[in-house]
Amino acid sequence: MIESKRLQLRLPGADEAPEVARYYRDNDEHLRPWSPPGSPVQLTAEFWAEQLQRWQAETDDRLAYRFFLFKRSEPSVVIGSLSLTNVVRGALQQCFLGYTVAAAEQGNGYATEAVDAAVGFAFRDLRLHRVAANYMPENKRSGRVLRRCGFRVEGYAYDYLYIAGGWADHILTAKINPDLETP
Repeated sequence: MIESKRLQLRLPGADEAPEVARYYRDNDEHLRPWSPPGSPVQLTAEFWAEQLQRWQAETDDRLAYRFFLFKRSEPSVVIGSLSLTNVVRGALQQCFLGYTVAAAEQGNGYATEAVDAAVGFAFRDLRLHRVAANYMPENKRSGRVLRRCGFRVEGYAYDYLYIAGGWADHILTAKINPDLETP
């Protein structure tokens, strides 16, 4: 678990799958323009009970670290998600960051707070050299969050990911760990 001033970032247990499914059902329309195509089964507690177990196995294998965002004042209500995936060791020492925030919680600074906390975890605890985060040019909010958190634009990828029924361009950004000693 990662804690920040107002948030807990943690992977829920399988018993919390109904709450995770509720988050995705309540925010399906809000998240759809920025997400890969999903199926209705992904909105069920049964799907999430299995998925949370798979994600725990990824964490145990140090391949990915997936969290859901909870307000410290309401630790049983999911308000977002954040993932550090595709952890690569060796000469690269990098992962990819992705995140979502509930429609009802937009504009409260939770994305910025969660990204800062997760990048701190990636640099301090995982000892990664860089965290990459890519966003669609139309997603201005995400671009502002990443800039506030110190990510720099590194490039532009055409037809990068299949999102919302079509290939979508992405702006490529990354943040470098200033304190990592050379291996």
